[in-house]
Amino acid sequence: MLRILFAALAPWLLISSFALGQQPPAVGKAAKPAASREELEKQFAETLSGATLVGHFTITGQNSDQPLKEERYTLGKVSKLKNGDFWSFQARIQYGDHDVNVPLALEVKWSGDTPVITLTDVAIPGLGTYTARVLFYRDQYAGTWSGGGHGGHLFGKVVKETAEAKADDKASEK
Repeated sequence: MLRILFAALAPWLLISSFALGQQPPAVGKAAKPAASREELEKQFAETLSGATLVGHFTITGQNSDQPLKEERYTLGKVSKLKNGDFWSFQARIQYGDHDVNVPLALEVKWSGDTPVITLTDVAIPGLGTYTARVLFYRDQYAGTWSGGGHGGHLFGKVVKETAEAKADDKASEK
């Protein structure tokens, strides 16, 4: 009889012990309402327009004692196109000995509040055909890429030029 009682109570005791060990929600802090897709898309466009993605990429299988390779994507206007999930990126792409300016129409998917640039076997003029998944969160990006028989990872920061730096650049041009 005692075994039957224990068997019946064991799951309840197990669940209760986990529930008691969890932290209660903070008092006085209201949960932030989730942003709408429209708000997220506006924020994404504002974050990337005029920004520079500054980071590094790896090549799978390359000797790990090699220094990381630098990459830089200088973005002009970034905006959603009317056809589905595609976005327009005016981009200057710099890595290795490559430095090209290209307009790109890239698909952007959403995982909750996180945008993911998605390209599969897309020909990029002057560079080749690439597949990539690159996600953005706050001021960082990370992802995977492949093309030309090799691939790897990429990661870095989204850097926005400040108004002060722009003013300094204009002053130095005069």
